[in-house]
Amino acid sequence: MKHSLEKFNKLVDALQELPTVGQKSATRLAYHMVMKDNFTALKIAHAIENALGSLKKCRSCGGMSEDELCAICTDESRDIRLLCVVENAKDILTIEENGLFEGRYFVLDSLDELDISHLKDLVGSGVEEVIFAMSPSIATDAMILYIEDKLTQSGVRFSRIAQGVPTGVSLENIDMLSLARALQDRVKV
Repeated sequence: MKHSLEKFNKLVDALQELPTVGQKSATRLAYHMVMKDNFTALKIAHAIENALGSLKKCRSCGGMSEDELCAICTDESRDIRLLCVVENAKDILTIEENGLFEGRYFVLDSLDELDISHLKDLVGSGVEEVIFAMSPSIATDAMILYIEDKLTQSGVRFSRIAQGVPTGVSLENIDMLSLARALQDRVKV
């Protein structure tokens, strides 16, 4: 039976390579696309093909763009004094969703790929504050210290987004690092 469904199984395997998609979800999605809704499957395939053919990294911030520079980097109304350093381009989408940040971004995919001279150029173009919006970890702390060390001569302020206990979550469900940060960074009421 498995041999006779070779193409279906390849589709399931391909879907399983996506984050958070396991065997059952991949099978359900594949079945739906192949047996229930061919039109949607073709629409998805076309959208993927178009995205792969037109999306690239922004030359300035490293975010997603269809042009050399993304819409955020070309938006003259953005506050050039604020530079938010994020772990990946997807984080920009998350922050932009709420519309509360008016500055610009710098994507830091990894320390190995860090172009410190490009980051220094960005900071030198009027940035007054570098905000780190990254997941808390020992590796992240080390990366932040490294960047601060390299940019210390620029005279910018450094900050990081608040970390600690999320709203509506019981203390017993909080990891120790988050709880420690929440206690260290407590605010007066």
